[in-house]
Amino acid sequence: MSTSEQQPEPAGAQTRPEPSAHLAHTAAGEPAQLDLAGIPPSSPVGRLAATVDRLRREVRTAQAEAEGRALIELAKGILVERLGCGPAQAARQLAELTEQAKVTPLEFAVEVINQAARDRVSEVTDAFLAAATGVPERDPAAVRLRAAESGALAADDTQAVADSLLEHALRPLGAVAVAVWAADADGSLTLAGSAGFSPAEGTRWRYVPPEVATVARRGLTERTGQWFPSLAETGLPTIGRHLHPDGGRVAVPAGTGGRIHGVLEIAWPGPLEPQPPQVVRQVEALAELCAHTLETYTMRQDLGPEPRVLPDAAELMDLADGLHDPALVLVPQVDGSGQLVDFRIQHVNNRFLDPAGRPRAVISGALLLEAYPMAAGKSELFQRVERVYATGEPFRAQRMQLTALVDQVSLSAVADISVSRHGNSVLLIWRIEDETARLASLLQHAQRLGRIGGFEENLLTGEITWNDQLFHLYGRAPTSTPVPLEALPAHAHPDDAVALGRFLRTVLHQRRPASAAFRLQRPDGVTRHIRVVAEPVLDTDGRLFVVRGAYQDISAQHWTEVALAATRDQLAHTEQQATERNRLTLQLQHAIMPPTQAPLKVSGLEVAVRYRPAETEQLVGGDWYDTVVLPSGLVLLCVGDVAGHGIEAATSMVVLRNALRGLAVTGAGPGQLLSWLNIVAHHLTGAVTATAVCALYDPQRRVLRWARAGHLPPVVVRGPEATPLPLVRGLLLGAVPEAVYEEAEVQFAPEDTLLMYTDGLIERRDRSVEESLTHLLTTARSAPRTLDQQLDRLLTYSRSDTDDDTCIVGIRVA
Repeated sequence: MSTSEQQPEPAGAQTRPEPSAHLAHTAAGEPAQLDLAGIPPSSPVGRLAATVDRLRREVRTAQAEAEGRALIELAKGILVERLGCGPAQAARQLAELTEQAKVTPLEFAVEVINQAARDRVSEVTDAFLAAATGVPERDPAAVRLRAAESGALAADDTQAVADSLLEHALRPLGAVAVAVWAADADGSLTLAGSAGFSPAEGTRWRYVPPEVATVARRGLTERTGQWFPSLAETGLPTIGRHLHPDGGRVAVPAGTGGRIHGVLEIAWPGPLEPQPPQVVRQVEALAELCAHTLETYTMRQDLGPEPRVLPDAAELMDLADGLHDPALVLVPQVDGSGQLVDFRIQHVNNRFLDPAGRPRAVISGALLLEAYPMAAGKSELFQRVERVYATGEPFRAQRMQLTALVDQVSLSAVADISVSRHGNSVLLIWRIEDETARLASLLQHAQRLGRIGGFEENLLTGEITWNDQLFHLYGRAPTSTPVPLEALPAHAHPDDAVALGRFLRTVLHQRRPASAAFRLQRPDGVTRHIRVVAEPVLDTDGRLFVVRGAYQDISAQHWTEVALAATRDQLAHTEQQATERNRLTLQLQHAIMPPTQAPLKVSGLEVAVRYRPAETEQLVGGDWYDTVVLPSGLVLLCVGDVAGHGIEAATSMVVLRNALRGLAVTGAGPGQLLSWLNIVAHHLTGAVTATAVCALYDPQRRVLRWARAGHLPPVVVRGPEATPLPLVRGLLLGAVPEAVYEEAEVQFAPEDTLLMYTDGLIERRDRSVEESLTHLLTTARSAPRTLDQQLDRLLTYSRSDTDDDTCIVGIRVA
């Protein structure tokens, strides 16, 4: 083993820290000693700070010595294994080799450990290659984990990491899908990568807003691995839930250094049995692997045109200096193993006041628990900061009760706390104010925001006291003479003289509180609407000697009331117009599309239709249907849905319905009819788009020819079975200038039923079209004796929640 090679020195190989080390940041970035300047050593705060500083130095010294001894003992153990000797012989061999290498025992121990670590990597590599060639391996879980790690490290994005995890590590455990979620600073979740789920499912779940309860959110908020035996028991929505509703799920937070970068979610096809500890540890190791990838993913996202978080603490320090509230900028402090142990106070803005009275320079650079040891006590301040840093979810608390944060400094007063994470730093806004000063400040701000000016007038001495806000309301300089209450009519609009006279008589003569509204005419020519409130103060003999009160500028309120009255009039007119428009639209729609239609008389065929308009008048839609016997003896059956709502959709529906009736007389097939109708939709109706199904039924042959334009397929009920017709190709109407529509034929037998419908019958916001169609087929199988009863049953048991129009056309072969 060569001692000339430069090896990185581990944490345990540090030299013993000197007692004079300084706690402020040094050039090398090492923590320095807490500066006690400005704090009397005999004070309780000074004694506590000195004790903390001394204990910290002793702990660091003891840690350095213990780590050094541990490294030497570890090196001895390696020599025992390699040389096959006893501990005493290994100690002598280590001493001889150290003397020959001319280095300290600790330095030589580090060299031995580094060499052994390189050998262990070779062993793992050999084990993996043996497994790949079919040679049995003693620890297949470790091999799978190493293979997954190799694939993840070689991947260039989070999606490739998800593929590697599923292929190498999770499929052998029985999992079928995996999702890697990135946690954003606002508490939302972004799907950074997934495997085993369809692209459509990934698109649906690409973003989860903050505070939305999902399986991944549970893993983020709980900060521990969440193992769910079955999704049916949780009731939580998540990606791919409809694919495996009874499958098991696992949500493990992916974090490093005390910060959670995201969540690893794993899906099983069936119920998940309790897993052995080694499997749990393997999943946690995979989550930690994802954390490193997510950290790179977040940094890459932050480099975009609109970064979501601040890139470093420097910008956060500038933000803190611009705040009007006291603020601290905290950065995480981790130990040698990467675990979060504390937060360093990186910056203190100039508005921060230490509860112990220490200067800001003393607090800046110190560790949070060293400066405020009791922050981890009943106040749980440290726990709040730690949780915000880990999850990214901000914390807010008004008038939070805090216990003593420093010995003998009781913070029984309340404080307003705000904690938020920005990048890798935490902003802590911590405001503790004196109650009297706080109330005075609140009163001052309330008067300023409310445009209120106070006054007091002594009627015996003639002394008048105004505050600054009242001088501003009057438009007078603060050095000018205040206006007596009796002279108020001279400064008001002449039309307000009667109201002010009544106000003065009530206060000065009847000695009762009163108020009045008037228009103040200021010296600068501006007229303001003012409300004055006054109350008399009597002496012990019942004589009036002081009047106190306030003026409030209500100009904005006055003009708001004027504008509000005008807005009410305009709104009433608009509502009347909208009501009339909806009424006309409904009349037009019901005239063309009545909710029920007289039965169509066709030999050997029973025809029934149903039309259910939208539940709200504002959602008048463009759904339409038509059933008519053509001169050729064929029966034209069609349903359609024009995009949009309102009178435009209703008029477009009328145009398409009447156009199809006229075109059907030509004797063309349903595919040709839809091609012509597409031209009408694209060129003659303002580029309207619509879906439709067109069919021609031959009663003699019992054959149905049909075509579709982007519409849901009809359903055939034959005996106890209900199945949709196989799809034929056809674009929606109006999408392109010309389109060709494929036709298909269906042979019917007696008692067969055909159902044609619009999407208002099955469409739901929280279900896919496939799920809704499955429910329709289940309902249609239990067919009542009559066709009318069957259509009514379909409307009754419809689960649609989109408030859309619904059309159903049903035919039953006799």
